[in-house]
Amino acid sequence: MFTGIIEAIGTIKAININAQGARLVIATNILDMSDVNLGDSIATNGICLTVVEYDQHSYSADVSNETLERTGFAHYSVGMQVNLEKAMLASTRFGGHMVSGHVDGVCNVLSITNNGNSIEYWLSMPSDLAHYIAEKGSITVDGTSLTVNALSADNTKFRLTIVPHTVKETIFAHYQVGTKVNLEVDLIARYLERLLTKEKSAHPVEPSSNVTASMLQKAGFIK
Repeated sequence: MFTGIIEAIGTIKAININAQGARLVIATNILDMSDVNLGDSIATNGICLTVVEYDQHSYSADVSNETLERTGFAHYSVGMQVNLEKAMLASTRFGGHMVSGHVDGVCNVLSITNNGNSIEYWLSMPSDLAHYIAEKGSITVDGTSLTVNALSADNTKFRLTIVPHTVKETIFAHYQVGTKVNLEVDLIARYLERLLTKEKSAHPVEPSSNVTASMLQKAGFIK
């Protein structure tokens, strides 16, 4: 689990393609690797990757063909910069929102416009994800926790307003019109939809619990 608060900007050192997908080597730059162990998770442009090798200045991770197909990794190249965040600790300050590191889709940067000291980005809205994206709701773009500031009238694009600090601490400064970015919609919205639309089992199973409302009332849990 992650918070969407980027800790460092890394650089892709190597991409080694194989039959199973690819192995990436990421230079971590200022990311503190002192508490990283094999098997730990590091969100790389919003994608939860498992560390298979590491040293003080870099780590390696395997990327499956599934991940290559469903994320922007297929368009990445050596030398490209990526957002990095280590998995959160129980003691971590929750500055962003709940981010799983499971990318839902890829979209394009449509326009970039200065607005005072901030920058406005309009991004395309994948049709299968549009119902998850709400004005003033949370969204993750390349691993960065952000707020959706506006939706287009035809529901095909959304706007982000990025403040100078975020531009400095993430790869937003490198975005251009046409740049492909990874999207993760709000985790709560995704599970809420599942709860509201789940199909009933063809063979319902009777509850096995012996707990009843009267028992809970006697125990003081309900009135």
